Amino acid sequence: MKQYLEIYRKNLFESVIPFWEKNSVDSEYGGYYTCLDEIGRVYDDSKFVWLQARQVWMFAKLYNTVEKKAAWLEMAAHGMQFLKKSARLPDGRVCFSLDREGQPKSIQRKMFSECFFLIALTEMYRATGEDHYREEAIGLFKLIEEFINKPELLGRPILPGNRAVRSLAIPMIYLNLLEELEGLLDEKDLRNRRSQAISEVLSHYDPDLGLFRENLDEEGIFDDLPEGRLINPGHSIEACWFLLHAAQIEGLPDVQASALESLIGSLEFGWDSEADGIYYFMDAKGNPPRQLECNMKLWWPHTEAMYALVLAYSLKKDRLFEEWHSKIHNYAFDRFVDEEHGEWFGYCDRYGNHTHQLKGGDYKGCFHVPRALLYSIRVLEQL
Repeated sequence: MKQYLEIYRKNLFESVIPFWEKNSVDSEYGGYYTCLDEIGRVYDDSKFVWLQARQVWMFAKLYNTVEKKAAWLEMAAHGMQFLKKSARLPDGRVCFSLDREGQPKSIQRKMFSECFFLIALTEMYRATGEDHYREEAIGLFKLIEEFINKPELLGRPILPGNRAVRSLAIPMIYLNLLEELEGLLDEKDLRNRRSQAISEVLSHYDPDLGLFRENLDEEGIFDDLPEGRLINPGHSIEACWFLLHAAQIEGLPDVQASALESLIGSLEFGWDSEADGIYYFMDAKGNPPRQLECNMKLWWPHTEAMYALVLAYSLKKDRLFEEWHSKIHNYAFDRFVDEEHGEWFGYCDRYGNHTHQLKGGDYKGCFHVPRALLYSIRVLEQL
């Protein structure tokens, strides 16, 4: 595994981070451009709050964990200033998209904009020690918990012909938020919340498939509807390393064992044995998924798998994790990495051909790639 340490350092610090430093800053109106083409030119000046907040988190995390480099903190503060000015509506909701100047464009009936704004606040608090970041993060966390408990507040009523579902994305992101809130909340409360979140994530585990299913009904059953059969291998893999982090924090060997087992199950189920790569969406029973992009190969499931396998290997030194990591690494660096212009491409068809030449858009920004590289470097340095 040693060979990957320098590969990831070089890719992160000489390709990925410089791409965003060079191309993403809007020095006139604040925040970041994320809709960037292959060479970093802006093709849409809309500002997407998920990506604004994630980029703040990323540069603050680099400052906090790699080097106290003033340019990194300045980059994070630049984005945070824009978010603080523009992202929230008078009712406290966080927008999904803004125009270049920061005027609201759209809001989702989901609470993920709030979640990513929260992690930006927590990392800026660690970087600066300024208590207003901590206070706003805690207030936002309470709002997120309210949305989780009362989804109708997000404008999502359960209509008579529809069935309520429990989505894996909710306890997953909640578990991740708790990790980001370490040191900001009461430790006992944090542990109680983490225990509940772990249980809810594990409730999505399907022992027959060996991975996490995306949706349960309200009784915790995998029903035989498209929603109940939906598999998102990337989400299942991401849930595994979230659980591994939680198991390390709390000292839970049983949870660690379950997460490692699920990681292999997710990879075995989600891997395209004919064309290689991890499928985007699948059906638990092999039926045609409704998502038209189901056969595509996206960057982020591969980055999540790359880090999850580095972490798994560090915990168990099992050659199976090493072999899977080599397979994922080779696919990702062959299909997605751009050695010429920097950063990664994001979207391939089933056979690994780029469907888009962009480096960033409304969902791809400065987050999954650098986070996976940074976290992998951290573990490999410990090894």
